[in-house]
Amino acid sequence: MRRVIGALGRSFITVGILILLFVAYQLWGTGLYTSREQDRLRTDFQNEVANRGTTPTSTGGSTTSTTAVAPTTTTTAPVPLAPRPNEGDALAQIIIPRIGVDKIVVQGTSREDLRKGPGHYPDTPFPGQQGNAAIAGHRTTYGAPFGNLDQLEVGDRIIVRTVQGTFSYKVYDANHVVDPTDVSVLDVDPNRAAVLTLTTCNPKYSARQRLVVRAQLEETPLPASRVAHHAPKLEEGLSGEASSKVPTLIAGIIAAIVGGLWWLVYHRHPRWTNWLIGVIPFAVALFFFYAFLERVLPSNY
Repeated sequence: MRRVIGALGRSFITVGILILLFVAYQLWGTGLYTSREQDRLRTDFQNEVANRGTTPTSTGGSTTSTTAVAPTTTTTAPVPLAPRPNEGDALAQIIIPRIGVDKIVVQGTSREDLRKGPGHYPDTPFPGQQGNAAIAGHRTTYGAPFGNLDQLEVGDRIIVRTVQGTFSYKVYDANHVVDPTDVSVLDVDPNRAAVLTLTTCNPKYSARQRLVVRAQLEETPLPASRVAHHAPKLEEGLSGEASSKVPTLIAGIIAAIVGGLWWLVYHRHPRWTNWLIGVIPFAVALFFFYAFLERVLPSNY
């Protein structure tokens, strides 16, 4: 009985440690992927802006330079056409000085798009244009670009830079909470020519609701590019990926085999060198398992 109880205790402790490691991976490990993608997207976006001759907003993506930004939009010169990028490609740069956000926005709000950074709802106008431009972002995982969105207040500034110029928005509706199925916040505001809507999950660590912040463009808006007339969905990108189930199972089996061999070798030859040799391949196998497992589970913006 003592052996059984001891084995159960060790099993529960092991499972608990693995769960805690998975939570840590979600909160911090996923940010490594986003950071790498943001660096690549920032380079792509800066090259696109340079090719079209618009003025840079900041350098190197440092959030410390955001307070010195002077948002200006020149409408007297010819405005370059706004190309519609492919989903997952860089679309804009969003800067929110109050909460230290300086991120590259990608086109699209699928799970894969939002892993790279904030995502623009494809069926809404581009920032700086007439209508309601909407951007979604994670709140707790993948770098949590909108993790502190609830700290914004009425009157705060949001700056968005696209290939058409740099645009300044002023928040007029903060901490607005809606259900995931309530898409009315993405509708055009009849009282305002151009609006920017930011959405994320609420409360933190949950996808039960949506936190919405809306801001009004301070300059004269540009004509809206043609967009597809589909009903946007606030819950887009929250469901798990069915295609990742088989890789998740395979990665889990491999991690279990590697972990079992590690335990067997160390149990028979309990030397610290054997423990150290075994922990490296197990950590690698566990990392890949967590990466696939995170894709299967429902997202939590």
